[in-house]
Amino acid sequence: MTTTGQHDGAKVALFLGDKLVSILRDDIPTISYPNLWDLPGGGREGDENTFQTVARELEEELGLVLPSEAVLWESAFRSVSEPTAWVAFFVAQMPPESADRIVFGNEGQRWDLFDFDHFLALENRVPSYGARLQKWVAQTGGLPR
Repeated sequence: MTTTGQHDGAKVALFLGDKLVSILRDDIPTISYPNLWDLPGGGREGDENTFQTVARELEEELGLVLPSEAVLWESAFRSVSEPTAWVAFFVAQMPPESADRIVFGNEGQRWDLFDFDHFLALENRVPSYGARLQKWVAQTGGLPR
């Protein structure tokens, strides 16, 4: 995919140890993907780069500061909501005890930690994450051992 111009947003598949953190979206029919398990992230603000967008969103949603060295992989994907735009998708890993520092923000119903395969098998998760995560595994082999 060729990317031109600013990204629309960024998401992160954040592993705390070997568990993937996810947020259950609000159950409001007027939002995208109501009541589905989502990954932290959101829309770009101003002239943010992709990392600034995902780091800000993670801090707003879960109170976690994402160190740049935690990023394992980044890729660009066509936006699902705006076909002419692109979004960044990160995979990152932080220590498992980072879960103790989570402060849940004001978006979503709750957060939880999932085994990777369990998250992929969820029927009520944002659909595009399956292909994105499978691309990461195909290119990298998955989490470092």
